[in-house]
Amino acid sequence: MRDSEFFGYVTAVAPGKVNMGLRVGPQREDGYHSVATLYLAVSLHEEVTASPRDDGAVTVTLSERSAFRETEFRDRRTGEAVTVPVPVDENNLAHRAAVLLREKLGHRDGVDLTITKNVPIAGGMGGGSADAAAALVACSALWDAGYSKEQLAELGAELGADVPFAIFGGAAVGQGVGDELSPLLTRGELHVVVVPATTGLSTPEVYARLDALRQEAGIVAETPELDQDLIRAVCTGDAESVAVLMANDMQAPAVSMLPVLDDMMDVGMVEGALQGMVSGSGPTVMFLTRDAESAAALAGRLEERTSAWAIPVTGPAQGARLLTHRPGESPVRG
Repeated sequence: MRDSEFFGYVTAVAPGKVNMGLRVGPQREDGYHSVATLYLAVSLHEEVTASPRDDGAVTVTLSERSAFRETEFRDRRTGEAVTVPVPVDENNLAHRAAVLLREKLGHRDGVDLTITKNVPIAGGMGGGSADAAAALVACSALWDAGYSKEQLAELGAELGADVPFAIFGGAAVGQGVGDELSPLLTRGELHVVVVPATTGLSTPEVYARLDALRQEAGIVAETPELDQDLIRAVCTGDAESVAVLMANDMQAPAVSMLPVLDDMMDVGMVEGALQGMVSGSGPTVMFLTRDAESAAALAGRLEERTSAWAIPVTGPAQGARLLTHRPGESPVRG
């Protein structure tokens, strides 16, 4: 008996990610930028529950357990803060994922998607992509699609470059626009503290700022390449080497748009982090530590000094998956 038959719903989770390395090349003809990135899935998960509907509608609601429900964006023209809630309509990636899968299957079954958001919104950690990945896995199970992870990842690539990685998880090199994945075999863990910012950044705006900064400096973007030593260090969990080699081309434009990020990285380094860096396009800041105990201690000190929310996480984490339900029990939370 499938979970959807016993419980009437299916629940899936998918991990957020950090970029241990992110090199950005020139803008392509399609408007996107060529990148070379080293993805690391971390133990901070989005959760999506898919419940069938008889009216054929696809709906999205946010669970009351969500840690994040909205974020602020700074209007670039007026400087005013604008609060933007998580969309619960067709603009939500999970909604788009369910509609896309339904179209591929050729039916009109309805579904209600309940999202529990634990990954920072507009924070450069792929939370929206994780929602889409979890929705694909949950709806595939609910509708008995029989899709493999590879098939779901191919479908997810139509929704965004980070979706395939959220499906596979682990660690991987991403090329192209980040969707051409080369999974890595890892035998060690890395421990990171992530600090969400209260103000979000638009990824397209950060890329545009990077282009502007390069133009001002007379820098011509080259084909992006990752440091092979960084890849080896991540695969072996060599935190000290990773700290020396990790780099993010998006950090400078993100900091120029939100200077407080620089202050946060300074505090983290003073408090004992091996290295601090903006995650992806920001504005989440990540701090690499030696071990789990160091991460927990650093998170506590950061919260004491800055009043910011500091979250210790571990990677690589498993990719999108169904949660195990047992008869008579609630879903196991992961």
